[in-house]
Amino acid sequence: MSPARLTKLYRELAANGDRDGAGLFPRTVEYVHAVSSLMTTLTNTHNDQQSEPLPHARLHDLRHVHATTLLLAGVPVHVVAARLGHADPSITLRVYAHVISDQITEAADIFACAVAATTLRPRR
Repeated sequence: MSPARLTKLYRELAANGDRDGAGLFPRTVEYVHAVSSLMTTLTNTHNDQQSEPLPHARLHDLRHVHATTLLLAGVPVHVVAARLGHADPSITLRVYAHVISDQITEAADIFACAVAATTLRPRR
């Protein structure tokens, strides 16, 4: 993100960045800045010490990894939505539809295997 865009973001946060539309305290805006640069610092530190480097990642990328991992592990969508701060689980369903559709396919496969297993059993 360019310095001009960051400056604009920080001004908007200070003016009306709160959930209620009120401005954030200057210290809170500083925390926001410390976090967009913490990811770069952590990645660079890791890459300097390890033979397998990590790709550049934004904090938002980690949010997606977190949500996708939870959904693939079978955590209910409404629980993931609450962790992400989505007011409505339908938002989570739209954003992560690809993960949900993979689970639907997997569920269909499990059901088909279960049906096949019961139809192949001899009757007593």
